[in-house]
Amino acid sequence: MHRMMKEESSFRTSSLENMTRDPSKEKLHMKLCSGSCHAEQILQTLNSYRQSGIFTDVVLLIDGQEFPCHRATLSANSTYFRAMFGGNLKEGHQDIINIKKISASTMSLLLDYMYGGNIIIQEDNVEGILELSDLLQISKLRDACVTFLEGQLHPCNCLGIMKFADSFSIASLTEKSKRFMLECFVEVSCHEEFLEMGVKELVEYLSDEQLVVPKEEVVFEAVMRWVRHDVPARKGALKDLLEHVRLPLLDPTYFLEKVEMDGLIQDSKECIPLLHEARKYYILGNEVSSLRSRPRRFMELAEVIIVIGGCDKKGLLKLPFTDLYHPKSRQWTALSSVPGYTKSEFAACTLKNDVYISGGHISSNDVWVLSSQLNVWIKVACLQKGRWRHKMATLQGKIYAVGGFDGFYRLSSVECYDTFSNSWSTLAPLPQAVSSAAVVSCLNKLYVLGGAVDDTANTDKVQCYDPEDNKWTLLSPTPFYQRCISAVCLDNIIYVVGGLLSKIFSYNPREDSWQEVATLPGPLESCGLTVCGGKIYILGGRDENGEGTDKAFTFDPVTGSVEQQPPLQRCTSYHGCVTILQRMNR
Repeated sequence: MHRMMKEESSFRTSSLENMTRDPSKEKLHMKLCSGSCHAEQILQTLNSYRQSGIFTDVVLLIDGQEFPCHRATLSANSTYFRAMFGGNLKEGHQDIINIKKISASTMSLLLDYMYGGNIIIQEDNVEGILELSDLLQISKLRDACVTFLEGQLHPCNCLGIMKFADSFSIASLTEKSKRFMLECFVEVSCHEEFLEMGVKELVEYLSDEQLVVPKEEVVFEAVMRWVRHDVPARKGALKDLLEHVRLPLLDPTYFLEKVEMDGLIQDSKECIPLLHEARKYYILGNEVSSLRSRPRRFMELAEVIIVIGGCDKKGLLKLPFTDLYHPKSRQWTALSSVPGYTKSEFAACTLKNDVYISGGHISSNDVWVLSSQLNVWIKVACLQKGRWRHKMATLQGKIYAVGGFDGFYRLSSVECYDTFSNSWSTLAPLPQAVSSAAVVSCLNKLYVLGGAVDDTANTDKVQCYDPEDNKWTLLSPTPFYQRCISAVCLDNIIYVVGGLLSKIFSYNPREDSWQEVATLPGPLESCGLTVCGGKIYILGGRDENGEGTDKAFTFDPVTGSVEQQPPLQRCTSYHGCVTILQRMNR
């Protein structure tokens, strides 16, 4: 028997040796992997131990209720417990750990998650779970709560969720809640949470450029609803709030009936300047320059640019086109062309959101107005003196036509147009006759910068007109002697471009001082210049080769940066370029 067993053992050993030595076969191996089922079984066993108090080595005391646990399991799930038990903290060596300001029911849910890997997050427990998972540094569970709250955002709760997220420094949820509020402001402002906001919060949202409203009336009504929710405590904040309501953009009839007739506003003397600003805007249009007269970024009302006529690339053809450019969509739309008007070197400006052009080559005295409401050109009273290479500007509700050329002489004459009487009147002449100068209104005065004094010579004079006494004065000269220049006023600073210079200059009327502020990619002259969306648009013009260009740029005075924009519809120079407001649902 012993011999047989020995022979059998020898046979098995020999067989195993032969298996491993067979060079024709790969080396065999086997890996035991029970996978998730094994892990789940272990968790179930640990959980049953916890519930039975077997092998537990620490007790969590929560709101008077004891929870026997295993330090290893807690540490494996929570950075908070890992630091407590693995460090020198006194609590790490205690048998009972008291955690305050959390509920026992929430702790029970988290322990079930730690030991079982499952938890149901719902509206009535998400805040407690997030708060506790944040405290215990269970990042996966905390992130799951954030995702759940993001999916629950609604106009009735977004402000509460934002405040909750901010208290736990959850930047992503705070930002998403704020963006939701700004995008759904119309609906949010109708709910109770909106009425419970503090004044600083409300001002922050009203002043945010990302606020989405179809029209400014919505903002005004939301502010008044908030104030009337607690008039005694809030009426003192009315002026601070209305400063961030763009009253000039309200419908004039609505302004007269709803704003000026409102009892709370009538009782607030601090609000009077804001009402005056709105009235002034209704009379003078975009001559009133303030943040409150600019449409919000996402309103149905937006600033658009109108490009009128001009010369083609070679300067031979006079273009009949009128094109509208929407900076937000970067789309062009064709508007009505001026009937039978194919002139160059005319002047253009806006008044009360309509576009005016006058004169043009050769010595025309025609004046036309484009109704922005009707998209129709209407001929109005002619200039008293035909002219071209002149400029127009609006000042205190009237249009001024300044200088120019009549084919023989540079002109010093200045004319003023009154829309009510549809007539032109003659004003005090320029101290020095000029053509192709820059003309702009700023701080209730008219400025004529540079220009040509004859065929070969230019001037650096700055001639300033005060309509109060109908007199001209000379100010600090320009830092250049150029013609074919353009100017605009933005935030009470004058900016000058052109004259075959690549530099952009600024002039501060209050300080009577000049400054070089930016550089274009190349020199330009006879370009279009207009303010839109707080930036200066430089459109077309002629380059150093005397050819028209379709290039477009923006200059941002805040950052000092120049950026190239999509090109014009065609190469053009000596054209009109202005900005008006247009409702986007038209």
